[in-house]
Amino acid sequence: MHLTDLPQWAVERGGVLNRFDSLAPGRTALVNIDMQAVFLDEREIYGNPHARDIVGPVNALATAMRAAGLPVIWTRQTHTQHGPYAPPPWQYDPAKPGVAEGIAALQADAPGHALYAAMQVDDGDTVIDKYRYGALSCPAGALRRTLEALGTEMIIITGTLTNCCCETTAREANMAGFKVIVVSDATASLTDAEHNAALLNLRLNFADVLPTTAVMLMIAAAQGQP
Repeated sequence: MHLTDLPQWAVERGGVLNRFDSLAPGRTALVNIDMQAVFLDEREIYGNPHARDIVGPVNALATAMRAAGLPVIWTRQTHTQHGPYAPPPWQYDPAKPGVAEGIAALQADAPGHALYAAMQVDDGDTVIDKYRYGALSCPAGALRRTLEALGTEMIIITGTLTNCCCETTAREANMAGFKVIVVSDATASLTDAEHNAALLNLRLNFADVLPTTAVMLMIAAAQGQP
């Protein structure tokens, strides 16, 4: 588990713009970023023990959200070399070390593309393939359409990597007008330094950053609210 170190001065400064003491009643969604086998399973190219450490908190938050009648969304990082969702060729050069293997692992039909087996995904949850780090800049547009259809005002972000897909999605969501909470101990990076750097910048400018315990209390308070 990461050793999270978020300075109080950052909490205070960031709280001027992004401090949320309660959920938007009936208008909050949980967005779990890329809790896929490729990023968690130790046998996969990007398997990360820090990401495995957050399986419990992510599952607990998902369970609590469902109990409160609030939507749970899972994203899957996806790579395609064809059609409108393909990235520019220069971004992923197969000639560079490890890139071809990574591309193969993120294809929609690859075993690593699936959500990690330990994730507790309900039939009523929404699973979205995304083709960019940021779920809201993805050209497929599935997350934005889903949030709009739900009337979402606030999103809670968990997942991996804190400093890549989680941070990018949080920034995009803030700029799109959503209230954003990033869960500090339900997000994971490769190192404590990267994790904490992302949380620091998010707290200063783009999101409230709270531990699972605080978010669970907020979900419980929202249970039964219209």
